[in-house]
Amino acid sequence: MQMNIAEAKARLSELVAAVERGEDVVIARGGVPVARMVPAVLGGAFRIGMADGVVARCPDFLEPMADDDLRSWE
Repeated sequence: MQMNIAEAKARLSELVAAVERGEDVVIARGGVPVARMVPAVLGGAFRIGMADGVVARCPDFLEPMADDDLRSWE
């Protein structure tokens, strides 16, 4: 479905319902498409890392190293 901006403003609720049904909604200015309405896809919590569940605790990198660890780097 495509419609010009003025008509889209007047029929916004109808357009949102169309998007919810899975229809493509294109907004045009002077007959030229300028925007597309799509369903919002909101995910759950954002996770970082590939070792989820493998690494129990991440080291505190701001904490001073133990003397034995420090010597192994020298």
